[in-house]
Order: sequence, then C-alpha cells, then structure tokens
Amino acid sequence: MKRAFTLIELLVTIAIIAIVCAILFPVLSSAKRNAWRATCQNDLRQINVAVRLYADEHGDLLTLVSTNHSPDVWTDYRLWIGSYVGLPGPPSPKDKLFACPADSYYWDDVRMTAQGRHQQSKYRYSSYAFNAGNLRADYPFKHQFPGIAGRKLNTIKSPAKTVLVTEWCSLDPYSWHQSLKEHPPQNYGVNNARCVVSFVDGHVNYIPMYWDANTATAHIEAWYYDPPDGYDYKWSGD
Repeated sequence: MKRAFTLIELLVTIAIIAIVCAILFPVLSSAKRNAWRATCQNDLRQINVAVRLYADEHGDLLTLVSTNHSPDVWTDYRLWIGSYVGLPGPPSPKDKLFACPADSYYWDDVRMTAQGRHQQSKYRYSSYAFNAGNLRADYPFKHQFPGIAGRKLNTIKSPAKTVLVTEWCSLDPYSWHQSLKEHPPQNYGVNNARCVVSFVDGHVNYIPMYWDANTATAHIEAWYYDPPDGYDYKWSGD
C-alpha cells in the first residue's frame, strides 16, 4: 500500500523549499546584476573606442552637439559615431550596443519613469551619455558647468580620470546596479551611487559618484561639479 505524505510532512517540505528560495534569491539577483554590469562595461568600452576613433579622424576633436539643450547635448554623439561601431543608420531601439540591460527606469524632473532611456527616441535609444555638460545652455544654464564636448583629446590634462561616456544614471546620480536594500531608488540624488563610467584614456570602471547633499538647491546633479579628493573621476578636462 502506498504511503501518502502527512500534512506535517508537507508543511515541513514547503518550509524547507521557502528557506532554500530565500537563500538563493539574493544570490541569483546579485549574479544577474553582475551580468548586466558586465554587459554595460563591454558596451562602454566599444563606444569609448568609437568616440576616440571619431576624434582621430576629425582633427583630434571630440564630438560637438546639434543643440545645447537636454537631452540632445548628452546624446548627439550617437549620431556621429554610429559608423564606427557598425551602425551607420539613425539610432534604433534594435541597437543593443547602446542598451544597458539594467536601464529599466529613470528619474526625470522628480518623476520616475518605469522605462529605460534606451527604449525612447528622445534619448536616441541610448543608456549612455557623453560628457557634454559644458555645452548646456538651456534656461537656467549659462555654460557654467564642467564637460569636454568640443575639446581636443590632447588638451585633456588627466585622461585617466576624465569622464568620456558614462551611464545616464551617473549624472544624477543613482545606480541601476545596486540592490534596493543597498541603494533605494529616488530622484536626486544618492551620494556614492555606483555606476559604470568610461574615461578619455579608454578604460572603464565601476565607481561611486559624488553627490553633494548639502547644496541649497534640491535638484543639484552630479555633473554640475567635479568631486572632492578621493574620487576616481572628474567631469572637467582641465
């Protein structure tokens, strides 16, 4: 005669499965975030090379922009480098090189949008922004911020520390790659939120971004200023 499980045995089995799932879930989530981060790092390495190849063929000049308004000021570089990454046509949502898989939400004007920037035409279907804050002039901006758009590569004084192309979230900053426990999502900003950043010398790193929580204005973003000593990046080329 076949012996059936008792109710107690079933409850114990369910409890064990629940415990195992609770143990494995953070591990699997961390592994997925690490895989996404690796994809973004590889994307930025290729994009970084393309930006520098463009400069090599244009008098050492880093890309300019068609307007000085957001978001174009951050994304116009995408129009100039497509052919250098085998994507000569207009930006498309099918261009996986410009889509970080962790880019699934963003903050814009203190509202969260549950959609990646790489899914939207106004961001030229890109998760990555060129370091062009120096050209922002839409009201109330008056060319007062750091950045390297329009500079010649050989004029960048610290290429190993100067940002070239970076994840959009680093501008604010917040992080796509940290768990909600490590880094709860919010608008502006999170000091030491970790983001993937590429540099003028070609290397890519996953680093904390500085945000000055003591600023008088609530919506001061990370790209407004170079960080204090102790950080491995800067926005300005001087």
